Amino acid sequence: MNRKEKISKLKQEKDTVILAHYYVDGAVQEIADFVGDSYALAKKAAEVTQKNILFAGVSFMGESAKLLNPGKRVYMADASAGCPMADMATAEQVRKVREKYPDAAVVCYVNSTAEVKAQSDVCVTSSNAVKVVGKMKQKQIYFVPDSHLARFVAKKLPEKQFIFHDGYCPTHQEIGRDSLAKAKEKHPGALVLSHPECSEEILELSDYVGSTAEILCFARENSAEEYIIATETGVFYQLEKENPQKKFYPVIPEQICPDMKKITLEKTESVLANLENQQEILLEESVIEQARRPLEQMLKLALS
Repeated sequence: MNRKEKISKLKQEKDTVILAHYYVDGAVQEIADFVGDSYALAKKAAEVTQKNILFAGVSFMGESAKLLNPGKRVYMADASAGCPMADMATAEQVRKVREKYPDAAVVCYVNSTAEVKAQSDVCVTSSNAVKVVGKMKQKQIYFVPDSHLARFVAKKLPEKQFIFHDGYCPTHQEIGRDSLAKAKEKHPGALVLSHPECSEEILELSDYVGSTAEILCFARENSAEEYIIATETGVFYQLEKENPQKKFYPVIPEQICPDMKKITLEKTESVLANLENQQEILLEESVIEQARRPLEQMLKLALS
């Protein structure tokens, strides 16, 4: 029995579903029951019927799954896989901004801790942020933690007044204008597809800006044969799988999330095989109650 067959057998025996993000290793995506971006994963987590969720992603994703489906046991393929951006915002910082701007709506990017979500009015992902914020009645928006996504949304919604946090994704921050110029020079016919976690100077030089799922859709439907991709390289697995006749190039080799790459097929199998001995995601009831609301509000506004 090969590893894929073993994992399939273990999933059935332990009543477990594996959810994976597009940024994890392709071998892990291959054995997952569902692969998606943060928005699709949040929707899926709320619908899961299995007793256990094994998350091949980073900590905030596991927390979100627990918040949306608190009756399930949620485990991480690697418990040490975190998100530096999520750690750049604290609940105390959000409370202080609320005191200073009492009329502002607090919009938290899904890349945030449960404690920050608990202090927020609504949660958003990169694929629905413009739509969700656009539907909010408040004119003043405090967007936390990603400053780049916040500025992308602010440009789309000039009628809103934004208060920016100073967070960012270190992986997307590494992608700079000079590197993109060199990539474009090397691949002159390629279209540039970028994630809104990239800096404004990168987005201005891009042919398309969207979430990982939207980048996948664009590449699938567009007739161009070459693309420069400005986001984490884990998405290349799906890009190449769906478009074997097309070519995809990173801007720089370093656009890799170290935490996402902690998650391997071997670790996933090991955690699944020893699930009863793993530390599950546990959150206080008060945090679950408060932090679930902005996630549920996101799903409501995004689907309306």
